[in-house]
Amino acid sequence: MPTVQEPKLITGNANRPLAHTIAKRISMHRGVSTSLVDARVERFNDQEIFVEVYENVRGEDMFIIQSTSNPANDNLMELLIIADALRRSSARRITAVIPYFGYARQDRRTKARTPISAKLVANMIAEAGIERVLTMDLHAAQIQGFFDIPVDNLYASPIFALDIMHQFPGDDLKDVMIISPDVGGVARARELAKRINAPLAIVDKRREKPGEIAEMTVIGNVEGKKCIIVDDICDTAGTLCKAAEVLMEHGATEVHSYITHGVLSGPAVERITKSVMKSLVITDSIAPTQAVSECPNIRIVPTAPMFAQAILNIWNGHSVSSLFETDTLEPIYEGQF
Repeated sequence: MPTVQEPKLITGNANRPLAHTIAKRISMHRGVSTSLVDARVERFNDQEIFVEVYENVRGEDMFIIQSTSNPANDNLMELLIIADALRRSSARRITAVIPYFGYARQDRRTKARTPISAKLVANMIAEAGIERVLTMDLHAAQIQGFFDIPVDNLYASPIFALDIMHQFPGDDLKDVMIISPDVGGVARARELAKRINAPLAIVDKRREKPGEIAEMTVIGNVEGKKCIIVDDICDTAGTLCKAAEVLMEHGATEVHSYITHGVLSGPAVERITKSVMKSLVITDSIAPTQAVSECPNIRIVPTAPMFAQAILNIWNGHSVSSLFETDTLEPIYEGQF
């Protein structure tokens, strides 16, 4: 078996710009040119997915960069079929780098006769020959336990902390308050609040039926504060925009939002444009649409530096948990904000 000289990256069609940026960052870190493995991921006329890898990958340490975002089923199948192609080409190890893990919101049975789709997807990924998963901000931490293979779950909060400290320098940071948009997200919001030494408040919402918000209550005093709503996923942005309105009604001077995964489907961009929110910050874990890119109050922070370092750490057999610390990421993100 040949000696592995470098990590090999391959990508599907879910987020090619992110994959190329990760490859560039790895090249910078190592001082050796790293490019994506030459392959084609195409569809037949009946929309069957076909993958062909043009380079020799025998004995190589392979990293598939593929978010399972919209269209979730197509992108998931691309991931599985790429993995099968690599396994049958005698790759030494296959790691799936999934910046946004789709189906994560189906992590438990909420009522009778419903599936736990996140577990099904975990089984499919393992059966395809993938030996390790690298992802970011899983919707529910227990999804790591759905896998019988190692799962490294990175966090966006260190990146957000760096950006917040850049956007609110000096005394401005004293007026910042972190907001959890629901009780279930308190742990995530508290983590970011600790990193920037800011107070925490909660917007408690009650639903009369799914998709409709009946009432919102602010737990905590937000008067005179620059509020930052923190969450992992923003889909249609209804809850987010309503929470921003409620916070302004309770005396907040500004409302910003930091969301890891900008799904932003349906009327989301229009709602955000018209919202009282001053800005929405998302990561590039999901490839932004043209509407998202052109929206004046949506800003995108990069995840490539973190994923590039995580891939190198996995390849070298080093700790990935070191990337959980803001101090570790600060030199990696130098010049990014």
